[in-house]
Amino acid sequence: MVDGDIRRRLAYGDHDALAEVYDLYSPTVYAVALSVTGDATVAADISVNVFVSLWNRPLSYDPGQASLQCWLAMMAHRRAVEWLRHNTIPAQRVIVDRPVALASLPDLTRQAVELAYFSGRTYQQIAIELGIPAGTAKSRLRAGLRELAAVL
Repeated sequence: MVDGDIRRRLAYGDHDALAEVYDLYSPTVYAVALSVTGDATVAADISVNVFVSLWNRPLSYDPGQASLQCWLAMMAHRRAVEWLRHNTIPAQRVIVDRPVALASLPDLTRQAVELAYFSGRTYQQIAIELGIPAGTAKSRLRAGLRELAAVL
């Protein structure tokens, strides 16, 4: 499956294309949302919203910028962080096991990914916390997602 072809098929209203994308990437989208929110119900809602957004606006995805899997994961992360900002965080959040794949990332990349996906930080907050430029934080997040996608 080529991401550009999927985008084109979605733009033409191909329901099978959406089903293929959902079957391939829904576990990733759900895992990202769950790791940020700690709430299975909210993570499921965010997952549905991400795929509905893709269906409604398939041209908002640019295959030249990122893989579809990474783009969907970033959308899930953004929506989960948004949810955290607008809702009271329960005192007892569900602890999600961090994938073993994280251990394979270089330390600096792993720190950025953990701050973004497990602590709900934006790339600007990561840059401040790690004392690095914002562009470097973005690059580390992208590199980490690419490496994780290759391992998973």
